[in-house]
Amino acid sequence: WLLEMLARRGHRHVFPVLAQAAPDGDFPTVAFPNPEEKGALDLAYALGRDKYAELIVANDPDADRLAAAVRDDASDTGYRPLSGNELGLLLGDWLLSEGARRGALPERSLVVTTIVSTTALEALAAARGARYREVLTGFKWILDAAFEGAERGETFVFGFEEALGYCCGRAVRDKDGIGAAAVLMELAAALKARGKTLLDRLDELALEIGVTATDQVAVTLAGADGIARIGRVMAAIRAEPPEWIGGVAVRRSRDLASAADAEAAGLPGGDVLTYWLEGGGRVVMRPSGTEPKLKCYLEASAPVGDAGLDAARADAKALVGRLAAWVRARIDQIP
Repeated sequence: WLLEMLARRGHRHVFPVLAQAAPDGDFPTVAFPNPEEKGALDLAYALGRDKYAELIVANDPDADRLAAAVRDDASDTGYRPLSGNELGLLLGDWLLSEGARRGALPERSLVVTTIVSTTALEALAAARGARYREVLTGFKWILDAAFEGAERGETFVFGFEEALGYCCGRAVRDKDGIGAAAVLMELAAALKARGKTLLDRLDELALEIGVTATDQVAVTLAGADGIARIGRVMAAIRAEPPEWIGGVAVRRSRDLASAADAEAAGLPGGDVLTYWLEGGGRVVMRPSGTEPKLKCYLEASAPVGDAGLDAARADAKALVGRLAAWVRARIDQIP
């Protein structure tokens, strides 16, 4: 379906990975058929190097996720993968900006993301005059917000989650990797016409709304003992909430297991802890709903000052590293 979509939209210089082009339920070319997983794009990277391709796009087997990588000769693989948060920012910006340029953007446009995805979409929405909603993890909540927004006279334009899930517009009311690929290719072609790449556009957005760095720490604790330990970790952090994380003061916190906090946030209750830091950092902790893992989502933001974009990115990346170190150390302290 991806190849057919690209052909219908006029993309002619497309090279499929033949070993992965036909459906095979055994998924013999990857350890796990998820484009988020390390090694999942190795065959695409190899073909890309052979063809000197500028862009790699990939779906998972049911085509509800989209991964992408941009040519980067400095990388060992020859490509620099884009994170789900980066793709979400690029797609959201294009839909809002291009819609406005064409005069097709609804007056009460709505964008939606999850509580563990980058907060950069909120800054982008404010800059583009769009309305913004934040929901629980899981794509059903994004589409629920779209339908609720329609009842308030809002028009859903875009929603995404950091795990490579996107919904572009209202034609498909679900996570849709094919539709997202169509929008991404449209953006990439428009940028190429300007002599730019997707990475250049990320630079432009960083200069406009600030730098954001993200990462995730996922600790696997298998078996009944592991599940019990995840519960103990969450309970211990609730009992002794941090005042500092990674050397930065905690500005405010939210516990969605608290009815008062959930009501104030306008969210259903859940086992989710969030800490906002002075200067724009954030840590979100929650047990996975599908795996024996404790997942921690880390974000650091920084304005671009006189020292320039590279310095701001280095500062944000360094803070994310400190947040990750704090999370791992705190989990290790709890038996």
